[in-house]
Amino acid sequence: MRLPDIQDELDNRGVELAEVGVTNVRYPTEFSDGVLAQSMIGSFDVLVRLPADRRGTHMSRMVQLIHEHMGRIDPREFELVMKHVVTRMEVEVAQVSVALPIATRVMSPATGLEGFQVCDASFHALLDTDRFSLQTRVKAEVTSLCPCSKAISDYGAHNQRSEVVISITGSGIDPYPMSVTDIVDLIRSAGSCPVYPIVKRPDERLITMQAFDRPAFAEDIVRELTLDLRSKNLEHSVRVRNLESIHSHDAVACLDWSPNSSAGVGIGEDS
Repeated sequence: MRLPDIQDELDNRGVELAEVGVTNVRYPTEFSDGVLAQSMIGSFDVLVRLPADRRGTHMSRMVQLIHEHMGRIDPREFELVMKHVVTRMEVEVAQVSVALPIATRVMSPATGLEGFQVCDASFHALLDTDRFSLQTRVKAEVTSLCPCSKAISDYGAHNQRSEVVISITGSGIDPYPMSVTDIVDLIRSAGSCPVYPIVKRPDERLITMQAFDRPAFAEDIVRELTLDLRSKNLEHSVRVRNLESIHSHDAVACLDWSPNSSAGVGIGEDS
């Protein structure tokens, strides 16, 4: 019995669709970038630009593509994956996003106890005809201690966790110019001090004093990170959100930068 292929029907309304596909497909995968190798469940989006004369796309093929070509994610090889997508889907423009939890080993600063710190990583690959780009995004946390609170208080200062998000865009022969591990290390070097999964009393003492000696606004964290990334000539964005401990709001700061344009857009709020 031959079943009709409704998706392949011609459409005469003349409307091209920018994005059509599947999102939030949870699937087992292995991440490997030459530095780190881990197995986990990833969340995948596969989207294509649908031509005006095609009624629909074959979404089951997208899940097949995840199964066949994304059981192992190596950011350095993402362009090849995207070529499989556009060929199988018979389109010129496609994008694939995958979100992954990445665990890195962390040693407690005084006791040296080992634990795993988990951060959120994601990759957004775009192939438009022959133009390929890959955005690597990492969200991790640090501690920030308020410079204003330290300056005006007789003793002590309020501090909190800060969510830091760095996105780096690569293309051409270098789509993955900075590894996830290096981005995590860069974030952990920012702010007043890193956060740790295992903290004993000697660690807590050291962490508290380190944070007190390195007060930082959200704005300070963004500026320090972007200067480091600019020195490497990397197109990037930096987002910082302080989960304020004495305010009923969060404090945020952000910036986008490209080697082709020194203009940045930032939003900040002093404590």
